Amino acid sequence: MVARTTTGHGLDVAALLTDPATRIVVCCGAGGVGKTTTAAAMGLWAAEHGRRVVVLTIDPARRLAQSLGLTELDNTPRPVEGAGAGGGSLDAMMLDMKRTFDEVVEQHATPEKAAQILANPFYQAVSSSFAGTQEYMAMEKLGQLRAEADRTGRWDLVVVDTPPSRSALDFLDAPKRLGSFLDGRFIRLMTAPAKAGGRAGFKVFSVGVTMVTSTMSKLLGGQLLQDVQTFVAALDTMFGGFRERADQTYALLKNSETAFVVVAAPERDALREASYFAGRLDEEHMPLAGLVVNRIQRVAAPSLRASRALAAADQLADAEGPDRSATSAETEGLLRLHAALAETAERQERQVRRFTAGHPGIPLVEVPAAAQDIHDLAGLRAVAASLTGG
Repeated sequence: MVARTTTGHGLDVAALLTDPATRIVVCCGAGGVGKTTTAAAMGLWAAEHGRRVVVLTIDPARRLAQSLGLTELDNTPRPVEGAGAGGGSLDAMMLDMKRTFDEVVEQHATPEKAAQILANPFYQAVSSSFAGTQEYMAMEKLGQLRAEADRTGRWDLVVVDTPPSRSALDFLDAPKRLGSFLDGRFIRLMTAPAKAGGRAGFKVFSVGVTMVTSTMSKLLGGQLLQDVQTFVAALDTMFGGFRERADQTYALLKNSETAFVVVAAPERDALREASYFAGRLDEEHMPLAGLVVNRIQRVAAPSLRASRALAAADQLADAEGPDRSATSAETEGLLRLHAALAETAERQERQVRRFTAGHPGIPLVEVPAAAQDIHDLAGLRAVAASLTGG
């Protein structure tokens, strides 16, 4: 495993974010573990320590906009008021995969060809709901942001909040999958008649190809087959550009200027997913910075273990009986509450120790559970302080 910018066995998030060599931070992990909050807190902290940051969220939930004090996020980076210091700044945006696909078409095709593609029913379906399109467009948008940063100097750090669940790493495969679909054998068979010159073109093909095309026309319907043929014919000149840009962004993710941060909750399933992410990143030779374990339960008196607190509560209840004072009852209640919290903390500690034992080379940082939901910059600053030890 590649561990970078760390101190001892702990993940040094402050050093990671202030290092000018760090240009991209990708937060990945299972759903519901606080990736969006982590990405926003990292972006905010970096901006308030002199970095020019843009946070790209791919999570359809709108928590990021709310926590940053914005009414909404869209496909355009928008400045976050009240964030930034010492020349730093913070912009935020949420991926609109169809709009990003449209932008790619408009950028790399003539106006006439672009209009033809955008109006095509098959393109509208692919750009809105085809499996892998969101992840591919996330790659496109990341590449666009990095290119704009290099060209204009507007940003020197891009923080990416990936989709929830195991699909968070699908963006590593999406360019290959979408590229294979667009110029694979299935598409070439469907477009063969159109490329050969219409009905007369069928004569140049073998009986086998003719039969396959006829069968697909029956299965898919003549109109859909025609839409696909028109779409691919119009998009044909862009295939090379799709693959080239995807390869460039994929290389960017493997670059030493990129850092992957796996985010998890201190529970068995979430840490199992984190282990999967870490293994996959290692297989792909992606630069893994470390693990953020969110929502760690803390107790006011850590030396008082759950079993001792529960025993003391039972002893207090037995000693005073049903006529005990209100103070005694309150003390018993506090002991039982502490026992429950301490039990949770001890269970989480065991889970984290198990992960660490299995992955001794991965540094981590723990973030305590917040007393309430994060919904503003103050809450994000508190999370950032836990992340960075500040």
